[in-house]
Amino acid sequence: MQNTGKWMTTLTGLALALGLAGSALAQSKGLDEPFRDGYKKALAGKTVGYIPVAMGFDLAQGWYQGLKKELEPSGMKVVARDPNWNTNAGAQAFTSLIAEKPAAIVIHNPDVQTYAKLIKKAEDEGIYVVQINMRSAQPSTVFVGADWVDIGERTTSAVVEACKGKSNKIAIVQGAPTAAASAYTLKGVENVLAKNPAVKVVSNQAADWDAAKAKALTQTVLKQHPDLCGIVGFWDGMDIGTAAAIKEAGLTGKVYLATSGGGEQKGACDMVKSGGFDYDISYDVPTQASNMAAMIKWLVQNGLKAGQARQNIYTTLIPITKENAGTDGTCWKLAAK
Repeated sequence: MQNTGKWMTTLTGLALALGLAGSALAQSKGLDEPFRDGYKKALAGKTVGYIPVAMGFDLAQGWYQGLKKELEPSGMKVVARDPNWNTNAGAQAFTSLIAEKPAAIVIHNPDVQTYAKLIKKAEDEGIYVVQINMRSAQPSTVFVGADWVDIGERTTSAVVEACKGKSNKIAIVQGAPTAAASAYTLKGVENVLAKNPAVKVVSNQAADWDAAKAKALTQTVLKQHPDLCGIVGFWDGMDIGTAAAIKEAGLTGKVYLATSGGGEQKGACDMVKSGGFDYDISYDVPTQASNMAAMIKWLVQNGLKAGQARQNIYTTLIPITKENAGTDGTCWKLAAK
């Protein structure tokens, strides 16, 4: 009985304490979050310009949708200019955007030289320039993109492994030779081939990111080397043509095709599931868009002078194979407009 009395006394005291605490909370006032207003004021009304090489493919549309999703709820405006693969039109669009004085410009360089002077001009005028995936010879405040040397090493290693016990003959289908992405990927290819002298490159040609050219090149190579065991492709949007040539030759599953891209469902996972690609490395476009948006938000709030810093964010790469191509989350789906 004595113990029961003690427990009752303890419980009564606890209930009283909780009641007093609840009463105090009910009477307290909410607190203003001290940084919220400054954040909103810094971003509100700011414009971000966006110039891809063209808008009509999954990478460009995915970046655009991702930037809008992340920036516009904060009061920023994202405006796109579509050069449609025309470098002169791209340079004109870039020049026009500089005159409009946006807070930042996101640029997808067609090659290392075309926009070099314009990038410097923009940053000299206080506009942050964010380069996505393909670098210019002119550095800017931010680069977000794939580690192309790593991609070249991974895709080539996969092809070399698949060719073991076979002819050891491989082909390389490059993008545009003047694009940094193509040159850096090629370096990764060379790094692996230097360690595998038995592998013979029977063709190393540029298809300029064009699926029709990639198909034509591959058709010719397969006729000349019907015992080809593998192909290293530089972009899955282009290598749809490479895969089509392999299929038409009746060599799907016999000629191993490794490539890379943004990881969109139809262009990546569905192609791997169907056997068109054997290996596709995704650099995950939605994450790239999120990274760009985060850097833009930080820069606009920070007030750092354009060009004062040189920051790089390399994408975490996602290998896509038949084992994970059917798994939810491996690829992303382009939102319907």
